[in-house]
Amino acid sequence: MPNYTIKPMTREDLDLAINWAAAEGWNPGLHDADCFYAADPSGFFMGWLDDEPIAAISVVKYGASFGFLGFYMVRPEFRGRGYGWQLWQAGLATLKGRTVGLDGVVDQQSNYLKSGFQLAYRNIRYEGWGDGQVAPPPEAIVPLSSLPPAQIIEYDRPLFPDDRTAFLRCWLTQPESVALGYLEGQALVGYGVLRPCRQGYKIGPLFADTPAIADPLFQQLKAHVPAGEPVYLDVPEVNAAAVALAQRYGLTSMFETARMYLPAVPVLPCDRIFGVTTFELG
Repeated sequence: MPNYTIKPMTREDLDLAINWAAAEGWNPGLHDADCFYAADPSGFFMGWLDDEPIAAISVVKYGASFGFLGFYMVRPEFRGRGYGWQLWQAGLATLKGRTVGLDGVVDQQSNYLKSGFQLAYRNIRYEGWGDGQVAPPPEAIVPLSSLPPAQIIEYDRPLFPDDRTAFLRCWLTQPESVALGYLEGQALVGYGVLRPCRQGYKIGPLFADTPAIADPLFQQLKAHVPAGEPVYLDVPEVNAAAVALAQRYGLTSMFETARMYLPAVPVLPCDRIFGVTTFELG
């Protein structure tokens, strides 16, 4: 394929890839691109046929030990010719020596297994509807902006396979978002973020030490969704309390992914993960 080249994405290229993702029905957040690129500017690649961009992949590195693969797409008219496979191999090579995660569509699970990935669990996207009724929050729930960033990063660290400080500094302060924490005394015991998307709003992450903490956090975030607008929560199926939370508030399952890892599944406290941050970057 002499006219096919693989190049690092520019920030503008990432906007194009996000538009492709939107066309595939992935419903990206309105301000995702800035935070994705901030996480690892070297972690995005695009395949070009002559001067035409036709394929994309993200292989974002976190800390020294983890990477997450996402945005794996080939434009429909160029599929089945090996362009995606070349991009996959090139991207995965940049994560050599790291644990690698991905959220793959279920019908591609067998292909990922062939590449050595192991199935950890299913993530299920639940959909509900906003009512625009924002009530005064419980005293324990505070804006994350009122807390020291180091406190939030410290809380987040055990809930993700490696450090993601650069990503969080952007994610928690993105425009039009709502970021809330739950305090017991001075201790942070849960937090969540609501952000606007191409369609409706997504809550992610939603982390909490107990279901009793996750519930009011979810209620407060959902209350900021305008009446009649959809709201989405991506739930690890292995957390039965998270599934129950979504169902208790009338959310219905609409989509699922296979959370997979290479070479082994990291040990995470999934009982504290009530909502995934993002399918694209983990």
